[in-house]
Amino acid sequence: MKNTATLFLAASLTFASGLTAAVETGAPAPDFTLADTTGTEHSLSDFAGKYVVLEWTNHKCPFVVKHYSEGNMQSLQESMTEDGVVWLQIVSSAEGKQGYLTPEAAEALREEQGVNSTAMLLDASGEVGRAYDARTTPHMYLIDPEGTLIYQGAIDSIRSTRASDVAKAENYVVSAYESAKAGEPIESATTVPYGCSVKY
Repeated sequence: MKNTATLFLAASLTFASGLTAAVETGAPAPDFTLADTTGTEHSLSDFAGKYVVLEWTNHKCPFVVKHYSEGNMQSLQESMTEDGVVWLQIVSSAEGKQGYLTPEAAEALREEQGVNSTAMLLDASGEVGRAYDARTTPHMYLIDPEGTLIYQGAIDSIRSTRASDVAKAENYVVSAYESAKAGEPIESATTVPYGCSVKY
């Protein structure tokens, strides 16, 4: 008989059947405008000339908790933003669904977790999430300074909810960023995302 943890993992994981996406890797990233937790609007086009990370998130998803519970995601956000990367968290949970946040609750969560992203953007309509075919939390995207989507998929190579696995995994976002900065081909430019389904 499977244990509860195994059943939970099986029920929580969302895998794509293929690597097709709304935006193909290597294509221009669709522009969008969303308000952050303070009500300030941000457009992707505002950050032309910079690398941009998009992180779909849901603070109640155990796969997201894995990366935030011991400060791993916060450290990654800090190191990349200090290197000039714009890091945008996006919450596409609809009102009444798991992970939905009001601006006030979202700002409080950022402070509580010590988040180091550039901004947390609220997409309760799901319009931006659907435009990017964001399927899971987390689901990661990396956009280069020319506005091209150069990576999309999982955050790392170990599909689990264990925080202890983070250090052992290859972080695909970091690998893609380092390859792009060095002018080298990105070895895994598209991977299958894992996590909880986005709660549209």
